Order: sequence, then C-alpha cells, then structure tokens
Amino acid sequence: MRKVIGIGETVLDIVFRGGQPQAAVPGGSTFNSMISLGRCGIPSDFLSEFGDDRVGAMIKDFMKENGVTPDYVNMLKSKTPLSLAFLDEKNDAEYIFYRDAQEERPDFVYPEIEKDDIVLFGSFYALNPACRPLVKRFLEHARDLGAVLYYDVNFRPSHVKDLGNIGNALWENFELADVVRGSHEDFITLFGIGDAQKVFDEKLSSRCSNFICTFGSAPLKIIDSRGPVGDYPVEPIRTISTIGAGDNFNAGFIYGLVKDGITGDMLRNGLSKEQWDDLVSCAQSFSACCCQSAFNYITPEFAASHRL
Repeated sequence: MRKVIGIGETVLDIVFRGGQPQAAVPGGSTFNSMISLGRCGIPSDFLSEFGDDRVGAMIKDFMKENGVTPDYVNMLKSKTPLSLAFLDEKNDAEYIFYRDAQEERPDFVYPEIEKDDIVLFGSFYALNPACRPLVKRFLEHARDLGAVLYYDVNFRPSHVKDLGNIGNALWENFELADVVRGSHEDFITLFGIGDAQKVFDEKLSSRCSNFICTFGSAPLKIIDSRGPVGDYPVEPIRTISTIGAGDNFNAGFIYGLVKDGITGDMLRNGLSKEQWDDLVSCAQSFSACCCQSAFNYITPEFAASHRL
C-alpha cells in the first residue's frame, strides 16, 4: 500500500471550555491528519520535532499506538511546545502558544519514498525561516522521487507580522504541490482576496493545477487547470469542537487518494467529476467525524469502518 509522509509541528493541545481545562491531547495540524490516517491502517511516517521530556515521551507512545511511525522525530533538549485552545460558544478555538527558544535543528532522517507516496505539509511550519531549509530540502527530495505533494496553507492571522521574513517560501510551496487547499480566511490574510476563482487566477494558476478553497459551513469550491470543478455543500452537523476540522478534511482527502488509486500523473492530467466527488465525500466525512468528538482526530470506531 502507498504510504503517507507528513512533516510539521507537534504540540500538546490543552483545550478549555468556559475557562476550565477539558482535555490535554497531542496535536499540531499535520500531526492530527497523520493520526487519523494511521488509525485507518495506512502506512504513516511523520517528520517532526519535540522535546525529549515527559510530554514528548507521551506523544511518541501515542503515535505508536495509532499506527504512525515515530522513527523520524527529532527529540530536542527544549521542552515540548504547548497550545492552549479556548473554545467559544460556536465551538471554534482561539489559540495561545508557548514554546521554548529552539536549539539548532538537526536535519531529518528521511523515510524511504516511492513513486506516488503522498507527502502532507503546511501551516506556518512550512514557511518558518527557522526550519524552512530542512522542509524545502525534504519536499524537493520527495518530489524528485515522484511523490504526490499536498499543501495545506493554514495561515493564521497571528503570523501576518512574519510575512516579510518568509521570502519565496509560499510561492515555492504552491509550485511544489500537486494539490493546494486553503480557507478563504487564509487568502484574505495573505492576499486580501476571499474569492476562490480570483485567488486561483491571480496567484495559483501558473503554479498549481488543483485548488480546493473551503468557506467554513458554506460550500467549498474546487478549481483545476481546466476550470471550475464545482461547489460542494457542507452538511450541517452539531459540533463538539472544530479543532482539527481542516486537518481531518486533509486526512480524508488523502485517504480517498489511496483508496481510489489516484496517482500524481492522474492529478496532473486532470480528474473526472466523479473522482473529485468521491474525494470530497471522504474529506467531509472525516472532518465531520472529528467535529463531533472532543478530540483532534477521527474516532477509533469511524477508523475501524474505514480501514484499508
């Protein structure tokens, strides 16, 4: 079976509701996606870094328990980062992050990569000047070996102040990716543009051929190099927490790529409407499952019914 390789930040999420802590769970955007994929039985490797401390040991054990290989994690002398997530009345989260100053980062040991394995990357981790050389080197290595690259933009307003320091990293990520997914809030923050077609025409069309733009509870929009694919409504659900909603959309989409045998060549040559429909269905079902639980990933029960 094809494997999925994620690269990104790992934190311990402490979730608050009504001013009181409700849960402490391992998290991080790509991390959440990888746990859901690992639970589905998809071979999953994760490149990351966190502290060689009690929290880090707990996270490493959690990865093993959920089918994600921890062999490519760098254990640092600094403490594992913490994220405080405060849920509002809509179950949306506002975050505060606590991190030690990082020591010099060692390079990653790469897993073996075969053609059409899938690499997931994104968030500020994929832009951060402190780790960008390591990330870029890995992404280019994976692309050279024929991997499919999926880029989740996930750019928070708190990083606007860092835009002047990221150089060409954003454009390089767009050009490396076979699929780009972002929310309209991401593109408003980055470019002052909330219209998906305008984002694609002005920023992406010469760089990436498959674009997914989400709009919260409003229909998401997909555009490829041939033009608009369609708008996909989001089924209303009662949420417990929206932490991990986008991360599990990514996991479900990648699950669909593996399940349906969709290769990099197929993505670059253009998918049929039926193929897009099934990928979106997988993505939305994973996201909905996560939102109806108190955790950052699909439930073990949902995963058991989707094992490949």
